[in-house]
Amino acid sequence: MRTRIISLGVLAAVLTIVLFGVPLALGALQYVLAHERSDLERLANETAVAVAADLFRDQRVEEALGGDASRVGVYQETGRRVGGVGPATADAEVTEALDGGVGSGVRDGFLVLAVPVTHDGDVIGAVRAASPRSDALNQVAIVWLGMILLAGLVIVAVWVVARRQARRLARPLEELSAAARRLGEGDFSIRTLPAGAAEIDSLGSALNTTAERLDDLVARERAFSADASHQLRTPLTALRWELEVAMDQPDQDAQRAMRAAIAAADRLERTIDELLALARDAVDPRREPLDIAGLLDEIDQGWQERLATQGRQLILQVDEQAPSSAASNAAVRQALRVLVDNAEKHGSGTVTIAVRNATGALAIDVSDEGTGVARPGELFVRRPSNGHGIGLALARRLVEAEGGRLQLSQRAPARFTVLLLAMPAEAAAENRQPDGGQFRV
Repeated sequence: MRTRIISLGVLAAVLTIVLFGVPLALGALQYVLAHERSDLERLANETAVAVAADLFRDQRVEEALGGDASRVGVYQETGRRVGGVGPATADAEVTEALDGGVGSGVRDGFLVLAVPVTHDGDVIGAVRAASPRSDALNQVAIVWLGMILLAGLVIVAVWVVARRQARRLARPLEELSAAARRLGEGDFSIRTLPAGAAEIDSLGSALNTTAERLDDLVARERAFSADASHQLRTPLTALRWELEVAMDQPDQDAQRAMRAAIAAADRLERTIDELLALARDAVDPRREPLDIAGLLDEIDQGWQERLATQGRQLILQVDEQAPSSAASNAAVRQALRVLVDNAEKHGSGTVTIAVRNATGALAIDVSDEGTGVARPGELFVRRPSNGHGIGLALARRLVEAEGGRLQLSQRAPARFTVLLLAMPAEAAAENRQPDGGQFRV
């Protein structure tokens, strides 16, 4: 590309020089020749005036010629040269002058001009002036040489400017090409800098936007893989637990075991669907009330027996003054699963889920009776490399996506609180929750 830009610039300069220089050079040649003929005509006319009297009396004209004898010749009416230099008899230019005109031409490498000599209106002879044509051509050659040198300087200047512009235009394109190559190889961190050209900057901006979108897409896909593996672990564990219980107690009702396993599989399937919808921002945008009773019932079915096998209890409480919320059921369900799973794995004693009114907001507390949190500053830091920190980070992200907050409201024993925006009073009145109090023990 650089070579093409430089070649195009130099070619344009050469064409411009040819289009303007050649006519100018020819014009300079014509000007010098015309100027030389003008000088010869002036010399011939002055000589004709000086020798007219001597030529009329048929006297010698050498004295009248003076210092111009080497450039002019004087001819009688008969065509014979009687003074000066030139052919012995009249040539075509002198013949034309003897006929009363002005003869001019080029003969034997000389510029020739002849004028008539008159006396009382009669032509009595002619004066022929000549000068070497090479003298005029030497003057033209000097002018042409100057023009050639100037043209050379112009071409060199154009080459330098074109080379600089080619480098200025090609470098951003080369950087864009390298950036596009790195982007194709999977490096989404590339960013291009402005080049000062609107078209190139527009292309660079589009490439940056594409890199950002691909980076975001890949990051979301990786986050989804980590989130999905973490969230699917709980329903898979529940399904495995149901099957192991059925195997350990062969005398129990097989239908009940299969129904429990199917219910666990249904929860697993719903978890997959909800994670896909949340990852693609495809949750139903309609603001329906949060089904808090349904969510608590699902948690009760999923964890009540599991905690019981560990000698622990699950208490669910709903305050009758708790407001309604328009948060997504899918997002809140996944967040609560993370918190209950965290209480089961890292806590001890009774797990309590309490739904209450928090000054116009819906608050959901998840607590246990364990020793608490040792390092609260690292709770919500995502550390997928070792498998820790994914769940709480995901729960906080899901809650914040619904306009709420997830915080550690008590360090020991640990208590996490989910705060969700309450629905307007009019909408809440149409979709009021059932009477609260102790929901289930």
